[in-house]
Amino acid sequence: MKEEVAFKPIGYVRTDAEAIPRHWTVSDVEGEIVLFEEYTEGLCDIKPGDKIIVLFHFHKSIPFTPSHLKQKPPHKNKVMGVFSICSPIRPNPIGLSVLDVLDVKDNVIRVKKIDMYNGTPVLDIKPFVPP
Repeated sequence: MKEEVAFKPIGYVRTDAEAIPRHWTVSDVEGEIVLFEEYTEGLCDIKPGDKIIVLFHFHKSIPFTPSHLKQKPPHKNKVMGVFSICSPIRPNPIGLSVLDVLDVKDNVIRVKKIDMYNGTPVLDIKPFVPP
């Protein structure tokens, strides 16, 4: 069954970092998740010290083609299947990062571990629930 799925951003990433790490697990970059004002009330239970999952759109990624089903990650020495790596070149260019919440004010969450470019569209925020 194939059906069309559409997402609309709920906000965007704001950071002045010039170098963006390849993954949140190796990042110390700070920045902000800025939600559009109509979503502000949904932040009421997010507090400093929390971890949040941010789902985002790889808006600067090149279009996916079947030739990208196998890729060589820059930090690996072998070609791997796209579903076993964190490449931004994906059939659905959706990223996921687990960020540390530093502060929340109005519609802005100040975070650490940014691995997204300034202006990256944010699709959703979820709580991080450790196993």
